[in-house]
Amino acid sequence: MQEVELFIKAEDDGVFAISLVESPAIEETWVALSTQGIELKVIDEDRRVVVGMALVPEKRIYRKMKGVEFNIYFSKETIAKTQELYMRNLNANNVTTEHQKTIEGATVIESWIVENSKMDKSNIWKLDAPVGAWVVMMKINNDEEWEQVKEGTYQGFSIEGAFSGFENIEGIEASKDLTEDEKMIEKIKTIINKNA
Repeated sequence: MQEVELFIKAEDDGVFAISLVESPAIEETWVALSTQGIELKVIDEDRRVVVGMALVPEKRIYRKMKGVEFNIYFSKETIAKTQELYMRNLNANNVTTEHQKTIEGATVIESWIVENSKMDKSNIWKLDAPVGAWVVMMKINNDEEWEQVKEGTYQGFSIEGAFSGFENIEGIEASKDLTEDEKMIEKIKTIINKNA
């Protein structure tokens, strides 16, 4: 199976939202990933705070596009750049559920890259985060969504973003027209920018 490294090339590449999800989504030319087996942990029920990993370096993530199966992955360097751009572009309030619904009352309150797996803050919650992982702490003031977290409906974080690298997939012809997923990205960006 092909292994495709995704990376940041264009100015508008990177993550523009983080989604609370139950299970991984299969998407096409844009990236909607869950943490696939990495637990979302409620760390403070009174404050309504959860923590989990958004991206893990070199982790292979299965995708299927136009009949072609492949794995995508991110380097430590790309994850660090992604986290930096996410924060620099002030996207902390851009939260969705299941990559479909923008929610109010949820925000990323901490975001960091693990630099030392033995001494990282994520060890407090036993996340077992490797060096280079992107850890996210989110506060959820939305009553309806907080109930979903407590009931275990949401199992992890999933990123929403655009990355380069898909053009390197063998067997898929590059198209100049926007795919349905790319149109969806543009629609989500428009909604998020209106709410900003």
